[in-house]
Amino acid sequence: MIGCEAGDRADRSASRPSRPGARRRLALAGLALAMAAGLALPPAALAAPWDLAALMGMLAARKSGEASFEQTKTLAMLDAPIHSSGILRFEAPDMLEMHTLEPTQQRMVVRGRQVSVEVAGRSQTFDLERNPAAGALVEGIRATLDGDLAGLQRGYHTRLQGEQRQWTLVLVPRLPAARARVSEIDLSGSGASVRSIAVFEADGDRSWMRIHESSRP
Repeated sequence: MIGCEAGDRADRSASRPSRPGARRRLALAGLALAMAAGLALPPAALAAPWDLAALMGMLAARKSGEASFEQTKTLAMLDAPIHSSGILRFEAPDMLEMHTLEPTQQRMVVRGRQVSVEVAGRSQTFDLERNPAAGALVEGIRATLDGDLAGLQRGYHTRLQGEQRQWTLVLVPRLPAARARVSEIDLSGSGASVRSIAVFEADGDRSWMRIHESSRP
């Protein structure tokens, strides 16, 4: 999906030591997208006015799910965007798996405060307690996943735009250390379904994910 010349540059970049924190930043960006994704959300018809509380109530109804994703990442270090696709799985209250199938396989799983990343048979595990900025990011997304409005607003400034059939939820981290990493997360959807998620990083890198909910019950 990337041109041959850009692909050669990406391969050469992969053979050199990555810039400090780049690999973990990419993992956390993907994790944020994955944890925010609405996986197989049940349909809901609310008579109450459409607001953030109503949206969070819909999200709270989901306990597990599976969806496919298509993701595009634009990085300052590369001349062309990176495209990937795979499967997302979630089980309440705190397990999220992001299994990338294309262009190469990798797996990322979060359980509680532990995040593990496996690429090319090699795995790395890190504790969010050691990274307050990353921890704040993950906990904010987890609050969204759980429909925890109070928890979400403790970690983020929130703004809900649009109406129930087409809405966008904008999240801006409150913690300066988290905001130095991620400037904004935009989740868009319809009713109880999240359709796309964009993460805008403070250094100009950005990720966009499109969600395709599973038809399985």
